[in-house]
Amino acid sequence: MKKSYLKSILFTLFLLAVGALPALAGEGGAESGKALILGLSAIGAGLAIGPAAGGAGAGQGQAVRGACEGMARNPQMAGKLTTTMFIGLAIIEALAIYGLVIALILLYANPLV
Repeated sequence: MKKSYLKSILFTLFLLAVGALPALAGEGGAESGKALILGLSAIGAGLAIGPAAGGAGAGQGQAVRGACEGMARNPQMAGKLTTTMFIGLAIIEALAIYGLVIALILLYANPLV
């Protein structure tokens, strides 16, 4: 992993941690606790769906590229390669949907709010 990439990840995590400080500095009570939980749930939902969508997009791109290369090398296998590619794309898309489900659970099925 590149050093600048690691620095950007650490800086992003630092900004997320500092962004929660104003919520912690408010008056004590049930409302501020609920607002903090809701805010952190929104951050968690974003962190759940972002890598899921990015990973799914990268995986689908690699799958399509591999299928296109295979079809270019052996045109007679285009039908089998297309079928296998679509099955793989469906599985990859299911993983992205799992990230969406986790994000929706974090946002809407929070028992404390």
